[in-house]
Order: sequence, then C-alpha cells, then structure tokens
Amino acid sequence: MEGGRNHRQELGRRGEDEACRFLESQGHTILERNWRSGHLEIDIISYDSAGIHFVEVKTRQMSIQAPPQENVDTAKQRNIVNAAKRYLRKADSLPPGNHEYMFDVVGITFEGESVQIEWFPQAYIPIYV
Repeated sequence: MEGGRNHRQELGRRGEDEACRFLESQGHTILERNWRSGHLEIDIISYDSAGIHFVEVKTRQMSIQAPPQENVDTAKQRNIVNAAKRYLRKADSLPPGNHEYMFDVVGITFEGESVQIEWFPQAYIPIYV
C-alpha cells in the first residue's frame, strides 16, 4: 500500500506542477500551493486581473477512468470553501484592493508522454454548496 500512496502523491504533485504552469500561462500569479489549515487544504491559490482563485487539481492517468473533475463533489467543494474562508481570515499576502473570489477546478490527465489539461474557471459558486 505504501508504494501505491507514493505513486499517487507523485502523480498528484506532477498534476499540480502542470496546473501551476498552465495557470501562469493564463496570466495567474501563484500565491500558495498546498495551503493547509487543520484537515482542510487548497491545492493552489492564484491571483489574476479577475481576482483570487481557489483551485482544486484532480489528476488521473489514462482517460478510461472517470474525468478527474468529476471527483470534486459537494462535500469536497464545501471543504474548499471552508478552507478559503480560513485563508482569507489569516492571509496577509493578498494583493491590495477588493477582489472577487472564484473556485476553479483543473483536471489533469496523463497518457504516456502527453498531458491533457481542462480548466473549469468558476466551477462552482459557494452559495450553492
């Protein structure tokens, strides 16, 4: 089981690296990676001209599995929203000014040497979770 966990962790880390590069190519500045508060975590917190993005990254190998973004269910969304609230209460490194807050999902699928990236900006609205 330990080998399986290490493989999943490495795959997840690779996916987050790809997601960061992708978001930066879209004009985002990465503020945080793997931000934690207690048992809650946000994979990526980024900033662009539209505001602050709380990004969940889901990574898979092979497309025969369900698309990675389908694993961001209501419970996961609720946890991310709660983590975002904690982050905003504690954050001292936010860019100045008023900001919109968005909850995005990035799905990463590795197939051999190719990488498929699907970005779902504003994937869900916190009022509905």
